[in-house]
Amino acid sequence: MKSSPGHFSKIKLGTGRDIEIVHALREVTDAPFRVDANASWSLQQLREFAPLLRELNVEFIEQPLPAAALADMRGVKQELCLPVIADESCQTEEDVLPCADTIHGVNIKLMKCGGITPALRMIQTARTRGLKVIAGCMTESSVGISALAQLAPLLDFIDADGALLLAKDLAEGVQFDYGKIRWAKGAGSGVKMSSKI
Repeated sequence: MKSSPGHFSKIKLGTGRDIEIVHALREVTDAPFRVDANASWSLQQLREFAPLLRELNVEFIEQPLPAAALADMRGVKQELCLPVIADESCQTEEDVLPCADTIHGVNIKLMKCGGITPALRMIQTARTRGLKVIAGCMTESSVGISALAQLAPLLDFIDADGALLLAKDLAEGVQFDYGKIRWAKGAGSGVKMSSKI
């Protein structure tokens, strides 16, 4: 099965069968993969898995090690063949600089860092240190996702599917059309509270 241009798949790992899972998914799509190990690997596993995942067209690995083990990355950052992105290890502004010497990028979440203003400062700090920048989300309504989308022009990647996972969204705002962002009309982020709730 072929993927459409611009499509990718994000794969949550941490199962004990991670490489097997990625191999199986590669059989059904040629879309690039981005994997999130959910802080479940050891440093040895990271070094072992990275070349295998690169062969399977994985673009980067998110949070492979436990959050407190970030310093273990310092010695292997340059030798890894895939970028490593910090998530749980980078939640607030104070976390960006400690990440700079140990990983290749940071994942910023508005719900964790405190909103757009601190997120902007985190992006600026990350850029001054040459880091890749992703903005991600929790499972949250279109209120949060529409705010997050305002940062899109400043990012390398955006992961903003939180509202799509809700059975009922309490607001209407930004929409996503096969990888394209459709900003809501109106003041600010354009969010309107839904009358259907």
